[in-house]
Amino acid sequence: MTKVAKCWLNLTFPAVAVFASLGLFVTAPLFAQESSGPPMAAMGAVFLIMFLIFIVAYVYMALALQTIAKKTNTENGWLAWIPIVNIILMLNIGKKPVWWIILFFIPLVNIVVMILTFMAIAEARNKPNWWGILMIVPFVNLIVPGYLAWSD
Repeated sequence: MTKVAKCWLNLTFPAVAVFASLGLFVTAPLFAQESSGPPMAAMGAVFLIMFLIFIVAYVYMALALQTIAKKTNTENGWLAWIPIVNIILMLNIGKKPVWWIILFFIPLVNIVVMILTFMAIAEARNKPNWWGILMIVPFVNLIVPGYLAWSD
């Protein structure tokens, strides 16, 4: 290849790449689907409803845990409102070692530790410890903290 051909190739290749990429940017919107309309509005509404359900569940669980802490005379009941730190409050209520918080982050082990912790919380509230086992039952696990917090 001659010097002239190499120089021409070096000059034209970047220009071709630039023009080709510009062509893709211009034609890409013609082939892309629109991201608006009823399907996106419905998805946004679903996400909003899910977010609201999450907020209501979080407030419910925090209130229940704070009430349990108050009824068991555990210090720092306000820790129920802080994510992850509320696990330390649960361990304090159940009189379990604080290092168990590490076990809450190990998959499958966390289920067993949660059951043991809620069994201890139930005993601290003078309830049968089998209420802690109910924490693995879907939808019933939403009732257990409320029962432990607001029952007599």
